[in-house]
Amino acid sequence: MNIEDLIRPNIRTMEAYSSARDEFTGEASVYLDANENPYDLPYHRYPDPHQKAIKQKLAKLKNVLPEQIFLGNGSDEPIDLIIRMTCIPGVSNLITLDPTYGMYKVSAAVNDVEVRKAALTPTFGLDQDAIRSATDSNSRLLFLCSPNNPSGNALESDTLLRVIRDFPGLVVLDEAYSDFSDQSLMGQLNEFDHLIILQTFSKAWGMAGLRVGAAYASVYLVNTLDRIKPPYNINQVSQQEVLQALENAGDVTDRIREIISERQRLADNLDKLSLVQKVFPSDANFLLVRFERSGELFRYLMEKGIIVRDRSSQPHCEDCLRITVGTPEENDLLLEALDDFA
Repeated sequence: MNIEDLIRPNIRTMEAYSSARDEFTGEASVYLDANENPYDLPYHRYPDPHQKAIKQKLAKLKNVLPEQIFLGNGSDEPIDLIIRMTCIPGVSNLITLDPTYGMYKVSAAVNDVEVRKAALTPTFGLDQDAIRSATDSNSRLLFLCSPNNPSGNALESDTLLRVIRDFPGLVVLDEAYSDFSDQSLMGQLNEFDHLIILQTFSKAWGMAGLRVGAAYASVYLVNTLDRIKPPYNINQVSQQEVLQALENAGDVTDRIREIISERQRLADNLDKLSLVQKVFPSDANFLLVRFERSGELFRYLMEKGIIVRDRSSQPHCEDCLRITVGTPEENDLLLEALDDFA
């Protein structure tokens, strides 16, 4: 596979926008190049367009090169850019494995790209034959989510690797919830020049409001994404907060441990309730749970001020609610409400 052939011809040849901060790097005493407000206000200067300080720290944490990291406005920005980078509108198609994260489909629709669905198995496992059947000569992308949303399970690693090796286009592996799992393919990133791994600061790092996500890939693919992104896509406040968080990465480890412990406690207690038909195994920070009278229960919890997500319309998710693992106090309130409902 020639990876360059998977990039749209107009993207390969386009001239990237060059911002003022691309043309000058370093420190100066007078900046008159970017048409900024000259007065010393908190955020009167543009941020680093390439987030170099973050990438240096993140590269050490993830054991990759800084040049293998693309930072975006959440994971949604790289999802959109990857589609635009590879898929010719009205011609190309991409493949998703349902049920899965809904933004793959939304970004495809915005870019006029056909979505082909290859369903997961009833136990939310990979079906390699279904993926092959959905794939044709115009298939440019395969989106995989592991741990999967909304089911919560990590995809079986041997089958996952076979699927990645087999697919003729780019494979995007969304690992937004991998911090809560013992499975990640970051250590095998360099084995596949057609693999892009997405991760985020929104979940385990607790920074959803700042909207910072990361794509890890070959230097060539990251360079291509950098060329087509908006010039200042990560604002200064977000960059400062992420840098501070990376200085205190041990705090994140402690919070992950607490969430995993609460996930198990919540699952054990839910399993004891008569209205619970099944608690699906989870490697994420949420649980997918099948309830009796799920619609009625969903409305009841909302009236109690407890908001969960109704996923019953998704494939293999009939009568299922998705419940994020909260604090011990929040989880106790949920369990009390469920006891009262029962």
